[in-house]
Amino acid sequence: LKAAHTFNLLDARGAISVTERAAYIGRIRNLARAVAASYLDSRARLGFPMAPRDWADEVIAQLAQQRDKKAA
Repeated sequence: LKAAHTFNLLDARGAISVTERAAYIGRIRNLARAVAASYLDSRARLGFPMAPRDWADEVIAQLAQQRDKKAA
């Protein structure tokens, strides 16, 4: 979130060229995706303690299936 905010400040001031803009947007998107995946993994390792048990079990099973597909 901080990276996106900083980018918006620089973009509004015209400090980023048009060609650099697309590259920065891609980097911020990849960073956000990595942070979200890391957070999901950390919550899954805890067993989604604040979620209803049936929902948590379903999501953990789906994550395991996705992991198995990537490993194959």
